[in-house]
Amino acid sequence: MLGYMRTTGSREIYRNPWIRLREDTVERADGSTGVYSVVEKPHFALVLAAERDGFWLVEQFRHPVGRRAWEFPQGTWSAEALTAGSGGGPEELARAELAEETGLRAARWEHLGHLDLAPGLSTQEFDVWLATDLTPGPTAREATEADMVAAFVTEAELRAMVADGRFTDGPSLAAYALLLLSRAP
Repeated sequence: MLGYMRTTGSREIYRNPWIRLREDTVERADGSTGVYSVVEKPHFALVLAAERDGFWLVEQFRHPVGRRAWEFPQGTWSAEALTAGSGGGPEELARAELAEETGLRAARWEHLGHLDLAPGLSTQEFDVWLATDLTPGPTAREATEADMVAAFVTEAELRAMVADGRFTDGPSLAAYALLLLSRAP
């Protein structure tokens, strides 16, 4: 079978409430062996909150890249909710993230797709949602999101941000591509 890889052993390298790193010993289809590192993270939701020919974005400091970044609202259940098993399904997560980060609530939800974040590195996947018929309300940001700001941009402004490198979040760009495909004839 082409592309087959069998795990012959696995050990945990690191764990915290948000991430687990494991190292797998593998045997490839040709019989050769090797080591494969896998990052395990919980699945997340990403929301395109759309109205008035544009979208609501959030911007926050992203420590791994050392700068502020614009993206569509996205996230996963808190570590406490995951540990307690008190999260919910993909749509409930999308609703919670949109309200938490922007204060917006949506009357209409459309599931645009389910994507792998980085299948060569991580188990993490995400669902993409289009939220419309928006109503403002209070935010409920986590401490790690204290510096977050939300802003409305027109679709033309979003395209300009992509073109000039101000909007570089991979999952957000993949989500926007799903939206564009959903609009195609």
